[in-house]
Amino acid sequence: MTDDELIHAFEADTLPEGSFHHADHVRLAFAYLSRYPVLEALEKFVSALMRFAAARGKSDLYSETITHAYFFLIRERMARCAGAEWAGAEWEDFAQRNSDLLVWEGGILGRYYQESTLRSELARAVFVFPDKCI
Repeated sequence: MTDDELIHAFEADTLPEGSFHHADHVRLAFAYLSRYPVLEALEKFVSALMRFAAARGKSDLYSETITHAYFFLIRERMARCAGAEWAGAEWEDFAQRNSDLLVWEGGILGRYYQESTLRSELARAVFVFPDKCI
């Protein structure tokens, strides 16, 4: 599936039930960031993600902190690669070089956040800055 097909399928809610996992979230963010300016990409990503969760009765799983933190980590990694020999690389290249972003359990946010912070109601409602020293 191309990035455009993924965006369309996600926004149209035509993805097979139970087929959208953490790595798919990362790929979707990558796709939006590849096609739109960063703030527009974030707005589209968050809106689509919230609709997707609500349609499945899982609105309570959405976390503003986790969503924004991953989104901007992905954006940073894309920017760091902009001058590299693989600039403009496709998803597969990006994923291979940034496999740490694809790990959910014990993933990269553990370097920046206390687990209790990520689980908090505050972190679900608004973006909370990292609270853990690296």
